[in-house]
Amino acid sequence: MAIQLQDIGKAVLETEYAVRGRIVARAQELERQGREIIYCNIGNPQALEQRPLTYLRQVLALCQYPDLIDRGADLFPPDVRETARRVLEGTRYGLGAYSDSTGVRFVREAVAAFIRERDGIEADADAIYLTDGASKGVQAALRILISGPHDGIMIPIPQYPLYSATITLYEGKQVGYYLDEGHAWKLSLSMLEESLQEARRYGVRVKAICVLNPGNPTGSVLDRDNIRMLIQFAKSHDLAILADEVYQENIYLKGDRFVSFAKVMVESGEAGVSLFSFHSCSKGYLGECGQRGGYMEVRNIPPDVVAQITKLQSVSLCANLTGQVATYCMVRPPRPGEPSYARFVEERDRILGELRARAALLAEGLNRVPGIQCNVVAGAMYAFPRIALPAGRSDEQYCLDLLEQTGICVVPGSGFGQIPGTAHFRTTILPPTRQIEAVVERLAAFHASYR
Repeated sequence: MAIQLQDIGKAVLETEYAVRGRIVARAQELERQGREIIYCNIGNPQALEQRPLTYLRQVLALCQYPDLIDRGADLFPPDVRETARRVLEGTRYGLGAYSDSTGVRFVREAVAAFIRERDGIEADADAIYLTDGASKGVQAALRILISGPHDGIMIPIPQYPLYSATITLYEGKQVGYYLDEGHAWKLSLSMLEESLQEARRYGVRVKAICVLNPGNPTGSVLDRDNIRMLIQFAKSHDLAILADEVYQENIYLKGDRFVSFAKVMVESGEAGVSLFSFHSCSKGYLGECGQRGGYMEVRNIPPDVVAQITKLQSVSLCANLTGQVATYCMVRPPRPGEPSYARFVEERDRILGELRARAALLAEGLNRVPGIQCNVVAGAMYAFPRIALPAGRSDEQYCLDLLEQTGICVVPGSGFGQIPGTAHFRTTILPPTRQIEAVVERLAAFHASYR
């Protein structure tokens, strides 16, 4: 007898992931019919014409086909060939063999050096796990934390659906805390306390809080004071922190800068708060989503718990080796004086400059449309504008109608969570500038007629 829907576990059936939902399926169907579709639904840079960085692809090419290291002197700069030799020596057996479950030691040491250089704090290679993108690290941390159906994880509202989907799949409790839209999507201590106490009234054992900085879908950037406040909140309520920091290179406003949770925690002397931090080569200026590279760093976690994390990672044997090498290139790019440095800087700065310009173009354009309000896109790759809808219309129907009439594919705000009575959609800033301009123009015309 073939498996039936009723045979599937309840947790799987209840798991939802909005950024690849029915609106995207309809967009793909329309595209097969010959319609032009502008995909603004997911942070997938190279699917939207972002070029890969030459340095990373050259290193990967040589690592995948080592015979080219000596034969390709005319094609590959000497520092690229030296990097490939160093990587292959560090992997011992090349990219076709398993690595240690925690990842290649050589790469983990490079990640630790990257954190020390970025933050000015100590970092331990033994506290770093190389993962298939940041998502696998997040899933590992949540798998460790959720031990039963009454365990709760605090997540921001709006949030990236990876968190709600994974908590549902692991049969935990989602405890949403609202971000303050009226104040650039910052964290609010009163909203955190209200959310926590409400969950406890229903018997939920809240064990951790997740925070995305820069924010997805909000495009916000947290300052040091906001981060310190959240750390103190976590300490006072004995919560672990999951810090999703994959957009740390995507900072657009003058005067803003990325500050890691690890840095603020060490500087504040908060050694008692367990911290899981995540980074990925899918975002930033690399946009290497398909390589599936990333890392998780753990701090203030007892050795016996660390052993359980390592055991959990061992079930999958190891992260893919190509992604591990991509992560190495992310944390150890060309340095001044090396032959590849000038080209690397030019490509990196061009990508980030284009993203900065598109962030301003999109937010300013949307704010000129009556009935749409959009906070400044300070970081990451997204905007989460608020929309006024006619009575009886949902944001999902709005996004579906927008797709049908204009070819623009965005995600309804209900897929990320929002304050009841409000409506939003999430859009990326990734399409080329000509398409961003078309998005603003078509959205303005559509919204005027829709109202």
